[in-house]
Amino acid sequence: MSRKALEIKAQREPKFKVRKYNRCPLCGRPRAFMRKFNMCRCCFRDLARQGKIPGVVKSSW
Repeated sequence: MSRKALEIKAQREPKFKVRKYNRCPLCGRPRAFMRKFNMCRCCFRDLARQGKIPGVVKSSW
């Protein structure tokens, strides 16, 4: 669980643009963020397993 203060801080415009970092909008996790899907890997896995992300299928060979 992420801290609420850090989630709010990440939403604000930083003093310098290089200080901006991504957080998962669903759980607030700052690490393992996937830009293509705009969420962290944990939320991505859960939603992909449920079939809620279009175009993503579980690999099998």
